[in-house]
Amino acid sequence: MKRNRAKLCAWLVGTAAAMGAHGASALTLAEDAETVCKGLVGATDAVKIDATTFQSPSPLAVAERGPTPSGRITPANPGFCKVLGHIDPVDPKAPPIKFQVNLPIEWNGRSVQYGGGGFNGVLITGLALPPAYPFDKPSPLARGFVTYGTDSGHETKPGELPQLFALNDEAFENFAHRSYKKVRDVAVTLMERAYGKKPQKMYFMGSSEGGREGLTMAQRYPDDFDGIFSRVPVINWVGLQHAGTRSGLATMGEGWLNPAQVKLVGDAVRAACDKADGSDDALVQDPVGCKAAFKVETLRCADGKSGDQCLTDPQIKAVNTLHGTYKFPFALANGLDDYPGWGVSGEDTPAAGPTGGWTAWWLGTAPPAQPPAPNNGIAWIYGAGGIQYVFARDPKLDVTTYNVEDHKARLLEVSGLMDSTDPDLSRFRARGGRLIMLEHMADYAQSPYAGIRYFESVERKMGKAETAEFARLYTAPGVDHVGSGAPANVDMLSVLTDWVEKGKAPDDLEVTEQKVEAPSFAVTRAMPLCRWPSWPHYKSGPVTEAASFTCAP
Repeated sequence: MKRNRAKLCAWLVGTAAAMGAHGASALTLAEDAETVCKGLVGATDAVKIDATTFQSPSPLAVAERGPTPSGRITPANPGFCKVLGHIDPVDPKAPPIKFQVNLPIEWNGRSVQYGGGGFNGVLITGLALPPAYPFDKPSPLARGFVTYGTDSGHETKPGELPQLFALNDEAFENFAHRSYKKVRDVAVTLMERAYGKKPQKMYFMGSSEGGREGLTMAQRYPDDFDGIFSRVPVINWVGLQHAGTRSGLATMGEGWLNPAQVKLVGDAVRAACDKADGSDDALVQDPVGCKAAFKVETLRCADGKSGDQCLTDPQIKAVNTLHGTYKFPFALANGLDDYPGWGVSGEDTPAAGPTGGWTAWWLGTAPPAQPPAPNNGIAWIYGAGGIQYVFARDPKLDVTTYNVEDHKARLLEVSGLMDSTDPDLSRFRARGGRLIMLEHMADYAQSPYAGIRYFESVERKMGKAETAEFARLYTAPGVDHVGSGAPANVDMLSVLTDWVEKGKAPDDLEVTEQKVEAPSFAVTRAMPLCRWPSWPHYKSGPVTEAASFTCAP
């Protein structure tokens, strides 16, 4: 891989020069959109623009269902030049990196790179709403931002396991970090050619895997972005895959919980912790305190009994496995040797599309199978496949026989590539970068405690006061991985631009829960979004209004 890395580095140096050799167009996109848009097509060494089309302004549309609440919304977009292209691999057996760049006719001098999700393998178009974005706000593209995204350097085909690409070194390294950097550089060059100048400010917004990508940009490429929003990032990635697999193994056979038993646990958690904040609103505002207070053993079946209204010993063991820390026998990148367990609350959050609560992420509608079945929990599908294709690199491996010590060298290699856990953000801070992290406290796709621990490691490394100058961590109680279960919508793009460009540092914010119904997108509930380690405490008034709560430790 060293030779490939040298070639990749050389490519990065040469790309801007090669594409820039065309020079800025005599005309700009605002002056003659059709001509300039078509003129972007062509090949420059490794970068090839496959197609460009001028897109007319489009209306807002809402679908019946989507993988996330915001995924149901196709925002209204302005007239723009849609650029599709790819970057050739160094290894001829590796897939190309595909990308899409959207160049609005009326440009505000800024850009937003969208992160991906899961194991990627799908082209991120940059035309959707960014993470946590309110449904009724104009899209970034409609606000004049250039938007863009990538498939991260591989395409997952129907019926194919999402981890298959990881058997190729270059494809996996592109997924880890290189593809996002390369596409960012290509987008800058396209902006120069379309508008005759570079962007004034550049932003990155990502959720889940895209959140990890955002932190990766701050850590590996600190000079590239002015503002980064990282929602529910899957950092400590190696730990996540192993902890998710372990939690799945605990539910094989008698440890599996059915949907009625999931509701049993959810009801018990609310009964134990709902009123801790002073209100009876069916929402656990202090999940950290609740995790210490709630004991799943209180739901144990009487001797010899079983059923939907109690849990057996194997089921109790499975829940405690989910909540417990996963420990490695050796240290990974940045000295981490464990993955924090998952928290409590939101166990029975209804699914939004395919995701929500324990049933979607952990348990599925049937116990774990080998190979993973579509009705298994997503954590098992991702984790078990990750063990086979990423770590053991043996698609036929029986996951129940896997031993981390047998694959130590590979774990260390993958951790160095994927674990965005470096707390030293001094270069990002020094160049004026601003970082906002958001953790959902009812998230079962990844543990919110991993992100909290990372932010606290930054504070230890750089000092709390210094960290507060450029970084924020917010926690949203009751919200699952994709933004369901409690208020979760907030315009973080405006928060970021105000901080980066106006010096307006954010304090506690407000999140809303909206009906996915155009054109009103009515707000049904609002809550404070508190800076960590504060959480919402009830004062008085309707529990559906943010003003009824205050943020306090």
